[in-house]
Amino acid sequence: MSLIRVKEHLQKYGLDNKIMEFEKSSATVSEAAIAVGCQEQEIAKTLSFLIGESPILIVVAGDCKIDNGKYKAEFSTKAKMIPFEEVENLIGHAVGGVCPFGIKDGVTVYLDCSLKRFDFVYPACGSSNSAIKLSIAELEETSGYEKWIDVCKYIELN
Repeated sequence: MSLIRVKEHLQKYGLDNKIMEFEKSSATVSEAAIAVGCQEQEIAKTLSFLIGESPILIVVAGDCKIDNGKYKAEFSTKAKMIPFEEVENLIGHAVGGVCPFGIKDGVTVYLDCSLKRFDFVYPACGSSNSAIKLSIAELEETSGYEKWIDVCKYIELN
């Protein structure tokens, strides 16, 4: 169902035909990189948080994690991830397929500047076995993002 909503959303931009579906899982950064055939840092992972009662999404590069100090400086609160079992209800996609496309009304999307170093990134498309190759301009256009933010730190990839 989530994949269908994403296809409908991306169809408005003429990009639904670019969605890749895999026979194997792409739910984690490493699985997605293998499925897509790219480097892990090029995977655009979408993290879900609550600010008060309001859900937000932050799309970050695959080699990043939230820096709590930067997050607090940006949002004036501690980072509180949405509990696993509540993500699908609040966002519209289950963990492993969370993306900024075809989400529920009222979810604010932010893009982390860690993505800006790439020409193309690969976000999920609503399921744990899908992705799409998008330019940064296409990600901006299709995500309905609020603004670019800087809330991450880089991590060592295996």
